[in-house]
Amino acid sequence: MTWFQLLIAEVRRRLFEECFARLRKCLNLLDEEQIWWRPNDHTNSVGNLTLHLCGNARQWICAGLGKQPDTRRRQAEFDERGPIPRAELLAMLDTLEKDIDEVLEMLTPEEVLTTHPVQTFRETGMSILVHVVEHCSYHTGQVTLLTKWLKDTDTGYYEGVPLE
Repeated sequence: MTWFQLLIAEVRRRLFEECFARLRKCLNLLDEEQIWWRPNDHTNSVGNLTLHLCGNARQWICAGLGKQPDTRRRQAEFDERGPIPRAELLAMLDTLEKDIDEVLEMLTPEEVLTTHPVQTFRETGMSILVHVVEHCSYHTGQVTLLTKWLKDTDTGYYEGVPLE
């Protein structure tokens, strides 16, 4: 495998098999009220974090690398109080995964090394991909914490995996 193929495979693994799978699991563990619960005004709900991750990944990968229109309204991701139903949030993740995968499929090594306008920045394709993976991982951790807090349960992310 080339460095480029390895990078794209790793982005797919981290986003689709880890972050998005974990977001789906948490959304399915929570009821509608819990999805939109906030401990205080300075904390986001699981619903807000899901909207935020969808907005960020769509803006950075689909618009930034895929040259699709940037229709993001970032502040609306945090202002939403719901309840947007779980099924709609899950459908948003499904559509986003498909759309990201299409961009990754057409991406070239040259585009990963070139700078692109995204949000108010100019970033290389490499930094766009790294940003989205780390950003998604960061907020997926917050969703996981909120889910464990609200449900007092183990999410079972590593169930059946010998970690020692």
